[in-house]
Amino acid sequence: MNTLHNFAFNVYPYLCLAVFFMGSLARFDRDQYTWKSDSSQLLRTGSLRWGSNLFHAGILFLFFGHSVGLLTPHWLYEPFITPAQKQLLAIIAGGVAGSVCFVGLSLLLHRRLFDPRIRLTSHRTDIAILLILWVQLVLGLITLPFSLGHSDGSVMLVLSDWAQRIVTLQPDSAGLVALAWPYKVHLVLGMTIFLLFPFSRLVHVWSGFASVAYLLRPYQVVRARRLNLPAGHNTPRRTL
Repeated sequence: MNTLHNFAFNVYPYLCLAVFFMGSLARFDRDQYTWKSDSSQLLRTGSLRWGSNLFHAGILFLFFGHSVGLLTPHWLYEPFITPAQKQLLAIIAGGVAGSVCFVGLSLLLHRRLFDPRIRLTSHRTDIAILLILWVQLVLGLITLPFSLGHSDGSVMLVLSDWAQRIVTLQPDSAGLVALAWPYKVHLVLGMTIFLLFPFSRLVHVWSGFASVAYLLRPYQVVRARRLNLPAGHNTPRRTL
């Protein structure tokens, strides 16, 4: 179990991150025509609008919430908020966003599985990634009661310490040993999503982040071109 624990939380994260970055770059370089979200809106709108909007709103909040919550050093927020308060805030905000995302994803998954037209045009990877995300959301919601049982913020500190050590190339998962099983499964499945990312439709997320650079682009300068023609020369006109 010690060997499995060490691999899952000290080695596996780097394997997933390596495949995540290198696989995304390779797919963009070799298969740009597959770099898309494969929208099925033209086939049937139905519950797509509600499902897509709820899912994307919830998943974006959860992504940035997890990133800020796990990767922000303790000393940076300590003067303003205690670990217990931060954990309670994460439980409330994460519970609301997770529920919103769960409803949206359930609508999208039901649409993919039970709408005959959309099911026929769906790839197996589309359904598989939706199922994995659904299970991951359920696991995340299951962790909320466990977090409420540790109101001192200790769970938040343990998870943050592990994530920050991974990012700073100083892996140490000793603190995760005492955590309940939903946390561990949630972490492993979350890393697996990064592993599968380049091989699924999730790669279109990169395009969403890249669109921010489009908003900051410089203006395109367009100048009229003047022709230096001899005096008295008439410019020919086009005729139909």
